[in-house]
Amino acid sequence: MKTSLQVNETDLGSHIRTRKGYAFKSMWYSDTGCRIVKVSDFTDDSIDTSNLVCVPEEIAKDYQNYLLDAGDVIVQTVGSWPSNPKSVVGKVIRVPPNASSALLNQNAVKLIPDNKLERRYLFYLLRTDDFKNYIIGTAQGAASQASITLDSIRSYRFALPPLPTQRKIAAILSAYDDLIENNTRRIKILEEMAQALYREWFVNFRFPGHEKVRMEESELGPKPEGWEIKRLDHVVLFQNNGTNAGEHLSDRVYLPIDCIPRKSLAISEVKSWEEAKSSLHLFDEGDIIFGAMRPYFHKVVVAPFKGVTRKTCFVFKSVIPEYHAFAALTLFQDSTVSFANSHSKGATIPYAAWSQSMDGMEVVVPPVEIAEKFEKLVSPMISRIGVMYFQNTALRQTRDFLLPKLISGEIDVEGLEIKAGELVS
Repeated sequence: MKTSLQVNETDLGSHIRTRKGYAFKSMWYSDTGCRIVKVSDFTDDSIDTSNLVCVPEEIAKDYQNYLLDAGDVIVQTVGSWPSNPKSVVGKVIRVPPNASSALLNQNAVKLIPDNKLERRYLFYLLRTDDFKNYIIGTAQGAASQASITLDSIRSYRFALPPLPTQRKIAAILSAYDDLIENNTRRIKILEEMAQALYREWFVNFRFPGHEKVRMEESELGPKPEGWEIKRLDHVVLFQNNGTNAGEHLSDRVYLPIDCIPRKSLAISEVKSWEEAKSSLHLFDEGDIIFGAMRPYFHKVVVAPFKGVTRKTCFVFKSVIPEYHAFAALTLFQDSTVSFANSHSKGATIPYAAWSQSMDGMEVVVPPVEIAEKFEKLVSPMISRIGVMYFQNTALRQTRDFLLPKLISGEIDVEGLEIKAGELVS
């Protein structure tokens, strides 16, 4: 029901200050120090902190004006056109807690609201299609790159409801984001647990009963007696089920490589089969997907559904079910990425070849009874990651359905008793 409450139309510039990011010099980058957030680290609505560069603290101390706080609202001012939504100009993200105290790099601007505009409400306001369409309409540039101005951001006009209404709307939408973030943290914990178990059992060889097993030398170094060295194609089966796009894929989703996050066993999102191009691989629920081009060797997921992906990915099944978790975590290891890098083919865009390359990677393989114990521990973790993916997908869909209706006033929140929290300025 449309709210009867009168709201004032205003422009964004009347209620914000801006702080552009700084062009930190690449010669300053280091492995330790104060972290730098680039637009390439932006996700759909947040920041991926897994691969941030740093600058030394003695340099960072001179740029404290560019510090980020959790909850800050950032707009990307230079990027691609909407045909490449991953880096689209005008993208709006919110700084997560684990990016607090990082410094903002160039090509992005922080918006600092006044005391009449709730910061969480500002974030959701700028996530609407109305703002997206407006800001893209102001963009300028060549085919490969677009930019927007601060004046364009400031000139955006919108209906500003009273603060209590802003807080209620922000509280409703934040509840969904909080649940999504909670699931995301749980996914991360499960990933870390699975990886830690793999390292303990199959790298450090402290598996159950290891005290009673003698170590022996092999061409891959010390290994437990009775464990075999096998080629990777004796651990996983390459699935070369090719197809082209078409309506026969209507019961499947499309998983492009950019929807598989770095260093994660989880999927971030999927696309409709209608967006799929030619030269596809079919995969089924439980199949292991491995990025087959050099920038993507670190991307490995276990599919929680059936779908299709481009041939920039390999699709695998484990040779026998007892080795499923072992196979997935083996493909996830840095040693596998290193092997793929050193055996990649092609000069312009290096890629991994399965036949006569990746298939020959040697792996220390445990006896089936050890692999089965690992499977019983880790497979439920992988399954739970898939369940939380579906939960997050449903939460995002509901949030995105509600967002324009709440911001526009189509859904009236005046009569709702909501603990909206304190104003975040």
